[in-house]
Amino acid sequence: MAGLPLSFLRSGESSIVTRIGGKPETRLFLEGLGFVVGAPVKVINEIDGNVICSIKDTRVAISKEMAQKISV
Repeated sequence: MAGLPLSFLRSGESSIVTRIGGKPETRLFLEGLGFVVGAPVKVINEIDGNVICSIKDTRVAISKEMAQKISV
């Protein structure tokens, strides 16, 4: 599944982060949340356009727009 945006994963699916796109400040923000290349990520749910993910033993909610900048 390499190269797909994180937003394409369904609830319960897992993958590995392969790339972070977007502006430098966006990449820095996402890296601060734990979205770094090589990190395992699991989509828990999608609620009101937000993607709830489990990454590095933490649950994080990001917008679908942000999730599209993360390739898995």
